[in-house]
Amino acid sequence: MNLLNVTFLMADPNQPGSQWTSLIMMGAIILVFWFFMIRPQAKKAKEQKNFINNLQKGDKVVTIAGIHGTISKINEDNTISLEVNPGSYMKIEKSAISLEWSAAINKK
Repeated sequence: MNLLNVTFLMADPNQPGSQWTSLIMMGAIILVFWFFMIRPQAKKAKEQKNFINNLQKGDKVVTIAGIHGTISKINEDNTISLEVNPGSYMKIEKSAISLEWSAAINKK
């Protein structure tokens, strides 16, 4: 049995206020779920979106696939020309740039 089942089994429906205890426990579980799961994911998605929107020519980035390169051109169709070797270019989607790896490469 998990903790939630034990909590509901302990609540006697004949006692006054037991329904409130159940509601408070459910509210606490939802609050903890939101605080530890939903909020950090939303924050991370917002940071990723800001990072993608602020990309500039000359930035050193890493794609989600692990390809390292320098941005040579930002196109109007949400793609980037990425220079992976001198004179060698790849056209990739902006959304394929990884925030974590790019931040790590820029710290060096």
